[in-house]
Amino acid sequence: MQHKTLEQMQAVAEAKPNIARPVMSRTERLERWAALLEREPGRLLATLPGTEYQPVGTRETMRSAGSPITVAFEDVVFRAEGMKDDTYGEAKNFFDITDRQMHEIVCYCHYGATVSAATAARHVREAIGGGPGMFARLRGSFV
Repeated sequence: MQHKTLEQMQAVAEAKPNIARPVMSRTERLERWAALLEREPGRLLATLPGTEYQPVGTRETMRSAGSPITVAFEDVVFRAEGMKDDTYGEAKNFFDITDRQMHEIVCYCHYGATVSAATAARHVREAIGGGPGMFARLRGSFV
């Protein structure tokens, strides 16, 4: 093995620390979020109260420590992709999902104070293809 100084290495090699890598697609981001949640399916995660009733500005800044959004934000890959924080608005924009889809994943009115990671993951996966909404699931259970 040869030992070289930094100056010697710089003369031989061109260092490119900011190598651009492909940006994840919407589907890849949602798949990864679901997979992160599925790592601990029984984990209870905090919900956000009344997301559908909050004014847009308030809703966008809502957060709850230990929520399904927090699980995503704790991921180094998502932070490298540009996820800035674990607020409702940031998750909605980062994952390119609707308020209705966010509501299904994190709202208190569906689950109470906590939601299992497995349930949140299921709703994240439903958001990939638009998935069936609550009324479609209810209709399906009666038909």
